[in-house]
Amino acid sequence: MKGKVRHQLFLPKPLSDRLEMLAARPGASKSAILADAVAAWLDRRGGSELDDRFGLRLDRLSAALARLERDSHITLESLALFIRFELAIQAPLAEDDLSGRALGRARFEAFVKQVARHVASGRRSLAAAEVER
Repeated sequence: MKGKVRHQLFLPKPLSDRLEMLAARPGASKSAILADAVAAWLDRRGGSELDDRFGLRLDRLSAALARLERDSHITLESLALFIRFELAIQAPLAEDDLSGRALGRARFEAFVKQVARHVASGRRSLAAAEVER
């Protein structure tokens, strides 16, 4: 009986009858059943406190992640449509058109450098376009 505290409880008759039936099983006792029930109730209550404390923050993070996912899908779809459009309207270069290929290579390198500058600076092209409206 070491480490245990005695409690006096009052239970409604139907609940008391159910407890008696459970305790009548071999290896079961009222104390063990009630201790397990109280522990489970307290554990659920602790979980609720975590939900109360962090639930709103987790909901906000989930919403922010959903927006990021949506925005990335829009960006990828826009890029795919732009590439498809460009490929459809640009005539392919002839094999021996070295000046055209050099111009294309230079434009691509300029494009990559501009993207790198934008990414490094944190600037957003769409934000600038919204300001211009």
